[in-house]
Amino acid sequence: MAVAVGLLVLLLAAPAAYAANHIVGDASGWETGVDYTTWASGKTFLAGDTLLFTYGSSHRVDEVNKAGYDGCSASNALQTHSDGNTTIALSSTGSYYYICPILNHCSQGMKLAVTVTAGNSSTPGGTPPTTGTPPTTNTTSPSTPTPSRNGAIGRFRWMDAFVAGACLMLVPLLGLVG
Repeated sequence: MAVAVGLLVLLLAAPAAYAANHIVGDASGWETGVDYTTWASGKTFLAGDTLLFTYGSSHRVDEVNKAGYDGCSASNALQTHSDGNTTIALSSTGSYYYICPILNHCSQGMKLAVTVTAGNSSTPGGTPPTTGTPPTTNTTSPSTPTPSRNGAIGRFRWMDAFVAGACLMLVPLLGLVG
């Protein structure tokens, strides 16, 4: 019985050690009138994290280079998304830039720049990253320690299903079902 309880606690704590899933704009989503510079400034983005953009049909998410970000131009977009629920994996370190190219949305502030730093774990399976802009080199040391990660999931999307299944298998061992 003690072993089963220990396994249950371990399974429930496992997702806390993995990558974060950042919902862009939090409750506001990817929408005009949101200050994405302020939103991003309070967050740490690590390799392996994901960005989730939620938006309506009047918006898009285009990944652009720095010049496209600065000039609000998607003419050389690296990727274009319009599904309303876009998940982008931040698979390597460097700077990433996103804009909404519809009408004047970008010039009205609907753009996001994030800088991804190395995390404590490597890319799953050791495969090299295939998306994003080339990494930038940071020659200065950070003045503050990297904050600890919280219980968000990103890299292991199906971890919740695994934990739920394991819990269902452990219920009889714990004597919770007659």
